[in-house]
Amino acid sequence: QVQLVESGGGLVQAGGSLKLSCAASGRTFSSVTMGWFRQTPGKEREFVAAVTWNGGRTYYADSAKGRFTISRNNGRNMVYLQMNSLKPEDTAIYFCAAYRPNTGSYTYLGGVGSWGQGTQVTVSS
Repeated sequence: QVQLVESGGGLVQAGGSLKLSCAASGRTFSSVTMGWFRQTPGKEREFVAAVTWNGGRTYYADSAKGRFTISRNNGRNMVYLQMNSLKPEDTAIYFCAAYRPNTGSYTYLGGVGSWGQGTQVTVSS
């Protein structure tokens, strides 16, 4: 199983940028599809982005396309989410996620095998 620790959240003005990092431990990291989800109070956790085991394919929620970039460094066991042109509606707790093998849909919460503890992102208007 993969253990995950996020960092890089904070307060930023609308239009600004933040880069989230996720440090992973576990021997299977380099073979696992990784992703980012976010959650606001009273709402279900929602998919943001995912990257396949070798970084060859990336997937984004419509809200993230063109503004966010997910990447990974298997040599360092790290996953990143670069967020640009941030909007107040991006305010949420962001969670790093390690998917189960053969997950059919990257947006499906049940496809995630491990979660990080989350990092708060607040975008002021």
